[in-house]
Amino acid sequence: MEYNLFFSFFIIFSGAAVLATISLYTHQPIIVAYVALGVIAGPSVMGWVGDAHQLGEIAHIGIVFLLFLLGLDMQPKSLAHVLKKASLVAIASSLIFFATGYLAAISFGFNQTESLVTGAALMFSSTIIGIKLLPTTVLHHKHMGELMVGLLLLQDMIAIITLLVLGGATSGGGASDFAITAIALPCLILFSYYFVKWVILPLLVKFDLFHEYLFLMAIGWCLGVAELGAYLGLSKEMGAFVAGITLATHPVAQFMTEKLKPIRDFFLVLFFFTLGAGFKLHVLADIWLYALILSALVIIIKPVTFKLLLNQQSEKNTLSWDIGFRLGQISEFSLLISYLAIASNLIGENAAHTIQATAVITFIVSTYIVIFKYPNPIAPSSRLRRD
Repeated sequence: MEYNLFFSFFIIFSGAAVLATISLYTHQPIIVAYVALGVIAGPSVMGWVGDAHQLGEIAHIGIVFLLFLLGLDMQPKSLAHVLKKASLVAIASSLIFFATGYLAAISFGFNQTESLVTGAALMFSSTIIGIKLLPTTVLHHKHMGELMVGLLLLQDMIAIITLLVLGGATSGGGASDFAITAIALPCLILFSYYFVKWVILPLLVKFDLFHEYLFLMAIGWCLGVAELGAYLGLSKEMGAFVAGITLATHPVAQFMTEKLKPIRDFFLVLFFFTLGAGFKLHVLADIWLYALILSALVIIIKPVTFKLLLNQQSEKNTLSWDIGFRLGQISEFSLLISYLAIASNLIGENAAHTIQATAVITFIVSTYIVIFKYPNPIAPSSRLRRD
């Protein structure tokens, strides 16, 4: 067990270093290298890493840290303003994307339930890709960064509701699950706010000279509230974001952000690797055309939809197109929806792999569009490279 885990880490990080080097020399996005390595080293090709599920559980920590760092970078007052402005765009766009996925799946011959699940999977955009390709200078205290984060967070809330619906469809849960969730979120926010005010901040002030203590406190607070969020029926991501935003007004937030970035990146490499490792190439023969059509619809319709809706909110064309292309893919939540649906026998293998293949394709294509067209940290052109 220990040997297998060590060997898996050797393959992942040594292989990622090699492919990342090639990617940088050829001006390709590093994210694509991680996914490609997962496909090559995973069960479908070489089989060097057989237990992608176990690594996926570990990799999920990276998403939790990502949301925690997002929370640390957001000021609560400005976030409330952005969420209010972004709510109409998030809801309207989600309905449009749902209808697009549903109608496309019906035309593919999927049954009613499979079409509903496919529509649900198309509603969301990738938090990881959207934020990873956003320059830090834009993310911090800039209108576009705040608006993008607001849209992604609202999509995450809709995704949580969708996952609850899927869970209720198989476990017999119903209105009580939604009632508990509706109560749990404000309770978690209030608990976190007052715990930070009365416990965390006094401790940080008292021991602010001990950097190791601040580092441990940041990790402990992030994972603790993430686990509490999951226990209350929300999600670890939502809990981590609440943990971050309740600390955002304290000066130590920027210190925590800088110290946790390497840990976040470590786990995100694992996430993208497991995404590629979990893809079954032998199913491509049956679903490749469906995946290409669905991917084309996502890549075309999402930017146009966001552009038109943001224009209705008096945003400039340049900003609207920028956000539209940055959100022009489906989400990690789309993969969770497909995994849960197929595990619950709500959809068949073809529908599940169509969603998964669409995720991989749209992740790659949207990344290429952004790195060659808009400012981002990994742009091959020095004119567009912004960290």
